[in-house]
Amino acid sequence: MKIVVQRVKEAEVKVDGKIVGKIGKGFLVLFGVTHKDTEENADYLVKKLCKLRVFADDNDRMNLALKDVNGELLIVSQFTLYADCSQGNRPSFIEAAKPEKAEKLYAYFCKQCAKNDIKVETGKFGADMKVSLINDGPVTIILEK
Repeated sequence: MKIVVQRVKEAEVKVDGKIVGKIGKGFLVLFGVTHKDTEENADYLVKKLCKLRVFADDNDRMNLALKDVNGELLIVSQFTLYADCSQGNRPSFIEAAKPEKAEKLYAYFCKQCAKNDIKVETGKFGADMKVSLINDGPVTIILEK
């Protein structure tokens, strides 16, 4: 399981021109699943994500977590995180989990994040999504399990 975490001032995702998820200050999370991932992998990443201290404290140091700043999450599924470009110029996605498994773990991950008293917005699994954001910093961190 792999997530790309971007600290944002705001972010939104649209499907067919309509906003399906929108947040203010917080994290835009791109979420990818591979074949061997489990709920235990998701639990580990939920804990890391929700406790990730990358917001500035009073001394302008990265020392605060989402809850400390009333941050929100926008979680977007993205199978292309498991693209393999090692041969040729066209990516292979054989390492990405099948949609049935990935969608189940995506829903589980989002639900577990919400259990941390953090507002969670989502994209639409499998849809053609248009994501926009105002990156804060920029701060981008990749977490894997």
